[in-house]
Amino acid sequence: MATVETAVVAVVAATATAAAAVIAEHSGVAKASSTSVTDRISRLDNGLTIATDRVHGARSVAIGVWVGVGSRDERPEQAGVSHFLEHLLFKGTPTRSATDISRSVDRVGGDINAFTAKEYTSYYCRLPSRHTAFGLELLGDVLTHSELTDKDVESERQVILEELAMDDDAPDDVALRTLTQQLFAGHGLGRDTAGERETVRSITADDVRSFFGAHYTTPVTVVALAGDVDHDDVVDAVQSAFADMPTTDGHIPRSAPAAVGENVDIDDDSEQVHLAIGGRSLRRDHPDREALDVVNHVFGGGLSSRLFDEIRERRGLAYSVYSATSAYADAGAWSVYAGAMPEHAGEVHGLVLSELERLVDGGITDEELAIAVGYLTGAYEMGLEDTGARMSRLGGMLVTLGSVRSVEDQLARWESVRRDDVQRVIRDVYGAAAPVTVAVGPEY
Repeated sequence: MATVETAVVAVVAATATAAAAVIAEHSGVAKASSTSVTDRISRLDNGLTIATDRVHGARSVAIGVWVGVGSRDERPEQAGVSHFLEHLLFKGTPTRSATDISRSVDRVGGDINAFTAKEYTSYYCRLPSRHTAFGLELLGDVLTHSELTDKDVESERQVILEELAMDDDAPDDVALRTLTQQLFAGHGLGRDTAGERETVRSITADDVRSFFGAHYTTPVTVVALAGDVDHDDVVDAVQSAFADMPTTDGHIPRSAPAAVGENVDIDDDSEQVHLAIGGRSLRRDHPDREALDVVNHVFGGGLSSRLFDEIRERRGLAYSVYSATSAYADAGAWSVYAGAMPEHAGEVHGLVLSELERLVDGGITDEELAIAVGYLTGAYEMGLEDTGARMSRLGGMLVTLGSVRSVEDQLARWESVRRDDVQRVIRDVYGAAAPVTVAVGPEY
């Protein structure tokens, strides 16, 4: 199962913003007002949230269960337990073996997967819409009845250790992971979602079972669907499928990160030097999130960006160069990645810092602003043509923010970004402190 915040939720992480949910009691179920023509959201009396996006005529349905605990919520000595649990939930229940689970999904032409993020864990499947009831029952079974046997814990432990070894063989991943560790030094946000070898070796079956029982509960769980489904039918099916999920409060208290670390050089015999440069940024619900999206796109977020144009197109010094942002409940980060041969790495590093200085000192042009807004709005709309992306929009926003902003409102937020907003973000984010640099590769 995936261990990073993958493309299925990238659109949520980059664009989710807080919106007030209007709740009204009705027939024992609290129902939120619609956020768009097709979105409906209900909160059951037991705290479980159910959301649907009806896509008329869609032949597939995407179903996701989003649990609001992730790697930042773990005790340091149990780092990786969320990811460990994610692997184990597909190993079997009293009525299904791991083989039964995979074969039953194959039998209907569907797929099933999961991933662990820093603030939540997601389990999802996509299958023909006529099998919606089966998909809900299956996810309900694995999310509430997984056996988590000692034998399965031991066998999966080795799989995860192999996964960690595979990640360590990718120097670009090492560079970006180390940058995150430095930007959130000594904090859960800085830890890798998969944990460390030492902690993965020491986690016990009882640790996993205890984490599951304490934190996989209805108040922190969202069930989201997108497809040609009836909301009321879905609510009935979810109530049945998740009837045995504990109703205790599974929230874990969180504290904001404080310290920022230092530059790091890691000697590696790779063919390239892998540079990761970055700093702290805005929290997920900050009112300037959309202005940050604009700045990031201009800086290095697209094919027309300054970094791509200057370093790759004009000078041919790197194949891969880009910038990105990440956002969490109480903090965020911006980053730049570039990979270059040792003889070019120093020049590339200097160019990144030069472009950062140009951004801070001179801002962006009206044309760059217009291009960025056009890209962000267009890519967002096209990304939501897929039922999986539409499901992720609902589930990701609800599990992190507790509410959903309509597509129309989100587009309007980007379109309302002005030069003053951009300049404020550049000053408060990119110009706030000297960036941290991580270099992985030969000396340059």
